[in-house]
Order: sequence, then structure tokens, then C-alpha cells
Amino acid sequence: MIGGKWKPVILFHLTFGKKRNGELMRLMPAITQKVLTQQLGELMEADIVARISYHQVPPKVEYELTDYGWSLKEILHLMCRWGDMHVEKVYGDRGKILFKLPVSDR
Repeated sequence: MIGGKWKPVILFHLTFGKKRNGELMRLMPAITQKVLTQQLGELMEADIVARISYHQVPPKVEYELTDYGWSLKEILHLMCRWGDMHVEKVYGDRGKILFKLPVSDR
């Protein structure tokens, strides 16, 4: 359900609140729009992510975790912390952490 390269990253970012498509693209500069749309669609089908469409001009759409999706928060944050340790162990000073957990979530 959450396997692959991008789904855990998308879900991790959504643990910090609702995000618009453009915000997700900025947080993950290596993802393409096509892949982001596909991954969000699969996460919505699995009832992990909800799409909120505001009927206004210009149109506004946000994505957020469902209650079921929120049950993944602890796992996602643990994976992030492990990933930080792994980058430091394998790459040392050459490693680059793109996103740091806020202090309250460490």
C-alpha cells in the first residue's frame, strides 16, 4: 500500500498537515507531476489520503491524510530518523539531509 520510492515521502510530508500539489512538488523536486498525480491517486484509492476540492476561482485542491493514513505517522517518522542515521553512516559529511524533522517529532 505504501511501498515504492515516493509514497512514503508523500505521506511523511502530509503528516505535517494539508498540502497543495505545488507544495508537494517543491518538497520533492525530483518527482514529476505525472508520478505525483499517479501516487496520490493510488493513495486515495487505498483511503490513506483524501483530496479536498474547494469550489472557488481559481480552483484550490489540497491533500490530507485520512484517519487511516494518520495511523502511519509513527512509522513514517521512525523511517525518517533511520534514514538520517543511514545517510550519516554511509556518506558522512558528503551526505545531504533534505528535510529535518521538527524537534517535537524527534
